[in-house]
Amino acid sequence: MKIEVSGKGGSGKSTVSVLLARSMKKLGFRVLLVDGDESNIGLENLTGVAGPVHLLDYLGGKKGFKSRLNQTLMTDNPAGLFSGTQKIDDLPRECIAVTQDGVEVLVIGKIHHMGEGCACPMGMLSKKFLASLEIGGNEVILVDAEAGVEHFGRGIVGECDLILGVVDPTAESFLLARKMAQMAEAGGKAIRFVLNKVEPEIEAFMKQQLDSTKCIGAIPKDHAIFMNSLEGKQLSRTLPEIDEICLKILKKA
Repeated sequence: MKIEVSGKGGSGKSTVSVLLARSMKKLGFRVLLVDGDESNIGLENLTGVAGPVHLLDYLGGKKGFKSRLNQTLMTDNPAGLFSGTQKIDDLPRECIAVTQDGVEVLVIGKIHHMGEGCACPMGMLSKKFLASLEIGGNEVILVDAEAGVEHFGRGIVGECDLILGVVDPTAESFLLARKMAQMAEAGGKAIRFVLNKVEPEIEAFMKQQLDSTKCIGAIPKDHAIFMNSLEGKQLSRTLPEIDEICLKILKKA
């Protein structure tokens, strides 16, 4: 199953992605956590892994990737860049880091330098990578997407089985969630939402802002997780609410 985790900047989607990955691994799945956000550099801290070689850099950076892409556009191979379908075990090991609890982590690519240009190559690479990746019944791909909805426009979410929107207690997050729901429905993709940073006195209000049939869980505001994020430390916390969300996702699969 391929799951794209989306949300506005600051909603906690990276934190939720890591917590979901750890929970899925605990449930017995092989989990590949894909860092698809070209700007956020904090996922390595949350997972506690030393940075693997970024996939874009492995392919020669933006220039090398564009050269490969141009070559594939002249062929009849629909997967093009990756020469057909591939499995997790086919991925370059230099691009995979493994957390203490066995979650595999892959980074698509990052903006490194001022003036280097736009993030379009990362978006194209994400789409081609996910399209070519063939997964087994005991494997889960979790994609921590860039903030906002640009990856919807690029069609990256079209390569996933489920979009999971992370919604924090802000009006902007509610507006974005509704926009994501509209875009997902128009594209024929399944979308579900989790409420994040929830306090008891606002939970009912937050739920009223969304389609209740699409809301599959609420993650409480947690001081230990907040401190991990503040100090840039590895997430070691587990939450029963995350386990319940995972079970609901898997039940729908």
